[in-house]
Amino acid sequence: MKTIWDIIKAPVVTEKAVSEKDRRADAGEKQLLSFIVASGANKYSIKRAVETIFNVKVDAVRVINGRGKQVRRGRLVGSKPDYKKAYVTLKQGERVIDYGDTI
Repeated sequence: MKTIWDIIKAPVVTEKAVSEKDRRADAGEKQLLSFIVASGANKYSIKRAVETIFNVKVDAVRVINGRGKQVRRGRLVGSKPDYKKAYVTLKQGERVIDYGDTI
């Protein structure tokens, strides 16, 4: 990886991810953030990138490798690229992050 900005590609802003983030913020629990990250990134580099970019303390990082789905365009068959997703849990008491403020 070149820089921390190359590690985090984009936040996951699906209905499920945003509602979980909001539910935890309202309940006073540890905040959970979801990101699409570079395929070569590991937990340590993801933690360092989130702490540096958002200026928060990270409690835990969970990572999944997603397989790209098969797509068809007429009779041609291809596939979407594989991806890596990271679920980052912030330490208790950290401020609520709004993705649009930083990225």
